[in-house]
Amino acid sequence: MPAAQCPSIAPEWEDPAGVPISAILFGGRRATAVPLVTEAYSWQHGVFLGACLASEKTAAADGQVGQLRRDPFAMLPFCGYNMGDYFAHWLAVGAMTSAVKLPRIYHVNWFRKDAGGRFAWPGYGENIRVLKWIAQRLSGQAGAVDTPIGRLPADGALDTTGLAVSDSDLDVLMSVDPGIWRGEAALIGEHLAIFGRHLPAPLRDEHAALLERLDATR
Repeated sequence: MPAAQCPSIAPEWEDPAGVPISAILFGGRRATAVPLVTEAYSWQHGVFLGACLASEKTAAADGQVGQLRRDPFAMLPFCGYNMGDYFAHWLAVGAMTSAVKLPRIYHVNWFRKDAGGRFAWPGYGENIRVLKWIAQRLSGQAGAVDTPIGRLPADGALDTTGLAVSDSDLDVLMSVDPGIWRGEAALIGEHLAIFGRHLPAPLRDEHAALLERLDATR
């Protein structure tokens, strides 16, 4: 089940002036393709990631276990108007202030599996290691590498001290296969098409940019 709801816990959480938000995390359950953590290139790119949020079905009456279920921003059951207009609202929020003041957007996936079907990441309390990398990214203390789908932790940037995760596990968790992602990009294009004229042009641009970055890997 995709998830976007993250409680804000801070001493000033009841301040009527509001609480600054440094990062927004989206997540989906994906056994393949999607890395452990991805940082969006920009607010607009982050909105694109949220708009394409998906999880694999783990149980279904029709037997379609493993197929993707799209749930943009984890809001599909709750949004009372066209989701394309909801995307436009997020883009409009980003346009209200300078890019440096906007929260960074991340996508996390705790459920990546290796070729044998084993979860490559231990999850649970170890997820704080990913949150640590995100916090260090915000303070300029952690490195990242650019990939066609976003920024991933650089070698050694994710704290694995004392963690029973092998180098091969990390390779699985951080891998971005351009061939697989060309297929993903095609599915994303089909997903975005259902919003028709309600789809904001910047998200079409982000899809085109994704295709260009993937083509550059050929």
